Amino acid sequence: MIDFWIAAGVLLLAALAFLLLPLLRGRKAQTEEDRTALNVALYEERLAELASQHAAGTLDDDQFAVARDDAARELLDDTAAGETRRAGRLGRAIPLAAAILVPLVGYGFYMHWGASDKLQLAREFSEQPKTMAEMTARLERAVEAQPDSAEAWYFLARTYMSQERPDDAVPAYARVAELAGRQPDILGQWAQALYFANDRQWSEQIERLTTEALQADPHEVTSLGLLGIAAFEQERFADAIRYWERLVATLPAEDPSREAIQGGIERAREEMGDAGRAGEEQAQPATAEVPAADTGVTVSVRLDDALSQQVQPDDAVFVFARAVSGPPMPLAVKRLTVADLPATVTLGDADAMTPQLRLSNFDQVRLFARISRDGNATRGEWKGDSQPLSPSQQDEAVQLTIDQPDTP
Repeated sequence: MIDFWIAAGVLLLAALAFLLLPLLRGRKAQTEEDRTALNVALYEERLAELASQHAAGTLDDDQFAVARDDAARELLDDTAAGETRRAGRLGRAIPLAAAILVPLVGYGFYMHWGASDKLQLAREFSEQPKTMAEMTARLERAVEAQPDSAEAWYFLARTYMSQERPDDAVPAYARVAELAGRQPDILGQWAQALYFANDRQWSEQIERLTTEALQADPHEVTSLGLLGIAAFEQERFADAIRYWERLVATLPAEDPSREAIQGGIERAREEMGDAGRAGEEQAQPATAEVPAADTGVTVSVRLDDALSQQVQPDDAVFVFARAVSGPPMPLAVKRLTVADLPATVTLGDADAMTPQLRLSNFDQVRLFARISRDGNATRGEWKGDSQPLSPSQQDEAVQLTIDQPDTP
């Protein structure tokens, strides 16, 4: 911020120069005297002289009248000049007052409506954080500067959960749901945060959230996993098996969490015992595993020639997919630089930011490419986007040209 205030100070000095230099050039070192009294005395002396000449016959009546009028006119001119000088002194006071008040008023306006916090935040995001605590602090400042950014709140909530801070994640997820809508995956993660914040105790609010999420999406993975965990801890092993088997059937075949969930299913069966397991299998047949297809879409990204002089080679380029009807968070993301363009990349489930938001879960998506000088994926300077498309029906690379200003 130091260079910003230095630049502001230079501009302020330049503005003050325009106001003060004309006054400094026009100021002269002179003493003031009572010119009005002197002019009156000279006028009276002149009249006495004219009267003496008229009495002596040197001036006739007409000449005397003309000379007297000239003397009166000179007195008026000298008096008007004095008033003009006094007005000039008053006129110099106004620019001086403006030179003092304008910077103060401008500073007050900037502190009230300015964006110094966002400028500082943008500079911080241009550097890689050294620790998770530093990254968390940046995200907290980001939501303060952009309180209506669903993406910023979502990343903050996920960060809190990764740090085992569910108490802080709960209000963050609530804010995401308020801004982005009550999407099933958001509701599931919100319920999960509530469960761990409540010391792994089930509640009516968690029940409502998971029910709402599964009604909107029967394959919502966080809700299925959470219901399985809660059922297992309450020794309702048959219910735990049923939820977890639904979850396994939803996850892709290469998902690393499948092995852990299968281990939980086996442990639940051991807890039930052979008889209980047999009864459970008769009452609730396990859902067959149907591995989800690894849907992917190839994107060819290029920079419009008109922008080549307005970007830097090391500016970040984010290529991502977003659901047409779904949460605002990206489904898959890859990061490049301007120096890499033109480039061709493939976005798929392996590029998902979270297991709950996968490209294969959505029928219609839009593709975006964003250039961000400060490395912030949520906003930038230039972008390109595609029309809605179906990832599973794309046989050829989708062409994306970065040619539009990235306005909020």
